[in-house]
Amino acid sequence: MTIELDHVQGLIAGDGLLPIKMAQYAKENGFEVICISLSSDNHKELKKYCSKVYSCAPGEPLKIAKILEEENIKQLTFLGKVSKSILLRRPKFDSKAIDFFKKAIRLNDDKVMLMIIEELEKVGVTVLDQTIFIKNLMIPSGVLGQVKPTKNQIEDVNYGYEIAKEVGKLDIGQSVVIKDKMIMAVEAIEGTDRCIRRGAKLAKKGGCIVKVSKPNQDKRFDIPAIGLKTLKTMKRYKANIIAVEAGQTIIVDQEKTVNYADKHGIVIMAV
Repeated sequence: MTIELDHVQGLIAGDGLLPIKMAQYAKENGFEVICISLSSDNHKELKKYCSKVYSCAPGEPLKIAKILEEENIKQLTFLGKVSKSILLRRPKFDSKAIDFFKKAIRLNDDKVMLMIIEELEKVGVTVLDQTIFIKNLMIPSGVLGQVKPTKNQIEDVNYGYEIAKEVGKLDIGQSVVIKDKMIMAVEAIEGTDRCIRRGAKLAKKGGCIVKVSKPNQDKRFDIPAIGLKTLKTMKRYKANIIAVEAGQTIIVDQEKTVNYADKHGIVIMAV
């Protein structure tokens, strides 16, 4: 189904470069972007491409809803990392957020996001496929860069891919770390980079990272992504290959990321 895009696009932005890229490409294609920023790390860059940038905390849905209404935003994209671990830090929630969590049967990623989307649809806001404005960042099949995988690494990738898909089916996480056909770590609430750190420490050297989309991935949220930060974490903990799912994964700053991988002997491949 083809969606006719409104001139004014809403963006709810978490951490990282992805929200900036979306705002940049949308602006370059004639769209106005109004951003609700849930993070401080990219606020300055977002202002370059967004006509307005509002700051909100993840626990302030009442404030967010008011902004959407006042700006007459009817189409919205979620991009950027908002760690669910904030729930463990007991942040301040408004009354709407408290009611929301009381209703939730589970707080795993898909359940939470689908509940949020349902609430937005009730007030006439459509959440868009995350990739609409950034399809050029999707990774094609093959090896990126000059470093090629060994036979043993390919065997670890094949095993890790199978396990990561099963983990995704349970809505636990998207990434696993493998060494010599043994699972070192499975991503949970901590996120990919901390999973890599934990698993690669156990592997000591030569850890293999596999990151995939979930079976029946909803493209409105949680599209797998990697970037320079991921590769720097791998280097620090001596992991030397990352495999992702071709056509289903975003790579941020591809040229810089691949150059870094080549320089440090890291394989990047999409399967």
